[in-house]
Amino acid sequence: MKKVYLDNAATTQLNQKVVDEMTSVLANSYGNPSSTHSFGRDSKTIIELSRKFIANTFNVKPKEIFFTSGGTESNNMIIKSCIEHGVERIITTKIEHKAVLNPVLNLSHDKKVELEFLNIDHEGNPDLNQLESLLLKPKKTLVSLMHINNEIGTMIDLKKIGSICHSHNAMFHSDTVQTIGHFPLDLSLINIDFITCSAHKFHGPKGVGFAYIHEKNKAYPLIIGGEQERGLRGGTESTHNIHGLKIALDEAYKNLLDDQKKVKSLKELFLKRVLKSVENVQVNGNFNESSYTILNLRFPISKEKKDLINFKLELAGIACSSGSACQSGSSEPSHVLSEILTDEEMEKISIRFSFSKFNSKNEIIYAAESLKNILSEC
Repeated sequence: MKKVYLDNAATTQLNQKVVDEMTSVLANSYGNPSSTHSFGRDSKTIIELSRKFIANTFNVKPKEIFFTSGGTESNNMIIKSCIEHGVERIITTKIEHKAVLNPVLNLSHDKKVELEFLNIDHEGNPDLNQLESLLLKPKKTLVSLMHINNEIGTMIDLKKIGSICHSHNAMFHSDTVQTIGHFPLDLSLINIDFITCSAHKFHGPKGVGFAYIHEKNKAYPLIIGGEQERGLRGGTESTHNIHGLKIALDEAYKNLLDDQKKVKSLKELFLKRVLKSVENVQVNGNFNESSYTILNLRFPISKEKKDLINFKLELAGIACSSGSACQSGSSEPSHVLSEILTDEEMEKISIRFSFSKFNSKNEIIYAAESLKNILSEC
């Protein structure tokens, strides 16, 4: 059976160079990075060279990069640290990733912060006029807005929002998990306090990521133990995973323009073929101003047939998603689509297809043809 992986917003396949490099580190650099002997120093060097490489990639200082287990931990660490900063209010949207939305809801429920939600339009864009209006209130504020929405691919203007926050002395955090490895970021040109990263979103290993914390800010540990990561994250560092993150990042940006062009063309080809063969298909979000990796489509078929269609896609060997991976197994509808679609539109099936540089044109043609046949049977 032919298999086509179109769920790259959930996770990506490992780049073979990452596998090879990580395997070498696992076999040869096994010392505890906190040990002072040569084995420990070897591991410590690998970690610090990785930190320096990441900092150089985003034009920040190595001391502003903190290794974590990924985006969820990084987001939680940053958001919960806002209490220690004396933050009184958090401004965000209802379509953030659950790794942001649930922590801020918990803080609000515990009455530790005031929570304000920005209005969003039908494409998932936040109301920046409302943001400016809210920031006129003299409260110490954290603004948390994801750069690329993981379900519909909508992108916000980091530089513009950073300037708005800076002019009102508000801190700005962005979940950039879907950005890193896919778009260049020069953080020295953006007024931003915090960003987050997960390596497995750009062909790196699972279980590792980082938080960028501007040197003017202080974060507080979620995991208390030793003095690793300058006291911010206790526990022996995962040297091979950190090295794998670095290699994946290097590979991601090495031929980025060519990779972007290829993936964008695959996304366009898929949509063109689907629109040609299936009537009344709608794009959730904005096709022209979204991430080139994500395409969320709504089909004129009742959501009651969702399980059947998912089953048939599985039989055809096509991996895609009817929501975010973090929501799989839940009977609840997508919280993102619930905010941007009408009740009538929510009664139809929506499927997210997400693409990578490891997909081929033949795979896209096969997937589109299979989808056409499956939908015609339903």
